[in-house]
Amino acid sequence: MAVASVIIPAHNEAASIGRNLRALREGTRGGDLDVVVVCNGCTDRTAEVARSADPLARVIEIQQPSKAEAVRVGNTVTDVFPRVHLDADIELNGRDVLQLLEPITAGHVLATAPRRDVPRAGCSRWVRWYYDVWESLPQVESGLFGRGVVVLSEQAQARVTALPRMMSDDLGMSDAFTGDERRVVPGAVAVVHPPRTVRDLVRRRVRIATGNAQAAQLGVRRPTSRTSARTLLGLAVGRPGVALRLPVFVGVHVAAQLGARQALRAGDFTTWQRDESSRS
Repeated sequence: MAVASVIIPAHNEAASIGRNLRALREGTRGGDLDVVVVCNGCTDRTAEVARSADPLARVIEIQQPSKAEAVRVGNTVTDVFPRVHLDADIELNGRDVLQLLEPITAGHVLATAPRRDVPRAGCSRWVRWYYDVWESLPQVESGLFGRGVVVLSEQAQARVTALPRMMSDDLGMSDAFTGDERRVVPGAVAVVHPPRTVRDLVRRRVRIATGNAQAAQLGVRRPTSRTSARTLLGLAVGRPGVALRLPVFVGVHVAAQLGARQALRAGDFTTWQRDESSRS
């Protein structure tokens, strides 16, 4: 009997889905995880690669290129909890999944996420500096967002399902819970591949800025998940080594905010500004 379900929305992820599905089975028995891959609007071999990499997984194909719809479909085909929501481009092995389940099954919290590993090899200096600052932000250290993995209890899933659809779904999941209801499990690690170029970094941050603004408009975003001038000042004082990189962080942040304005004016919360350099 499965001890957890894993919902993986995948759009044109043929380059990484096989590797990530194989990693997901490491350290688990064959039936431990009910894995559901929902290929949405794919024009590549994502479904074929997924079926080959994990014959036990259920691979569903839908025409609409929508992460939100893929997650909805995935949730309808499994009734197993806890439920792992996993982005297709994130590396997470099965042993770490089992660690993420423990605080939930023990009744300590409603939602968990792993520690993130953001490998900088191959990234430009400015991308590396951006992430040095970003990972040092208190809300980034404690929030469940930006990890590509969120694990929910049945009660937590009901709370998240009741949220309005939004672009930044992981922010919505994170801010749906208080600090006492959620936990980052340091022993579990998700590998989150960053963009390699500043151009792709800005593209990714435009998408995130747009999603964050939408979450704020919907009243879903908590004030504690925002990056304020006071937060950056505290970082500059407390971590002098990071302070030297702050101008790069601020520059990317401003560029992303400007890039998001057009989408916000148009009310466009569906165009997915995706970077490709992290997938190469």
